[in-house]
Amino acid sequence: MIVSLATTERAALCDELDRSGPDRPTLCEGWTTRDLLAHLLVRERQPWAAPGILVSALAPITDRAMHGYADTPWQEMIADLRDGPPAWSPYRVGKVDEFANGAEFFVHHEDVRRGEPGWEPRPADEVRDTALWTLLGRMGRLLFRRSPVGVVVRRGDGSVQVVRTGPGMVTIVGEPAELVLHAFGREACRVELEGAEADLDGYRKAGRGL
Repeated sequence: MIVSLATTERAALCDELDRSGPDRPTLCEGWTTRDLLAHLLVRERQPWAAPGILVSALAPITDRAMHGYADTPWQEMIADLRDGPPAWSPYRVGKVDEFANGAEFFVHHEDVRRGEPGWEPRPADEVRDTALWTLLGRMGRLLFRRSPVGVVVRRGDGSVQVVRTGPGMVTIVGEPAELVLHAFGREACRVELEGAEADLDGYRKAGRGL
């Protein structure tokens, strides 16, 4: 198995779900940990039902598929996610897995970790943070596409990436993990915003994420 953000975060997320149990709140509004895990399993194991994740008109199909896990034993669900996608799944291909699941598993891992008050960021990890910083460069334009102003991200070591150009500019400052969570629309993250007040106001009113 290729060691990547996707594979390490899959394992870490499974460990976190094992600790948390099925009824813990998450950062995904209205979802418990069971709901979140059901979402991940449908996405990976029932691709015919997964389009509702992104297309609202198809959401009832996805919801029914997720509900199908309502009575599945918790440990069985975790084991299925830990085992990875079925043999026929394109997610079995290392590059596809990394592109599609690196951000997915990292963000949802933090959705579980930060679902209740009292959370703290994980310690810095050079390999993980480098992967997340690269991910921002690859996905930043998509994640910040609704911003009416340009967007720059800056990490603690001073490294900078321009992820969106436009009139005006907002700089988002934080460590790679916090920047990625912010980019995916999570409020439970530690970032600072810099820029002219008018630019900041326009940026805050715009949505972020997929």
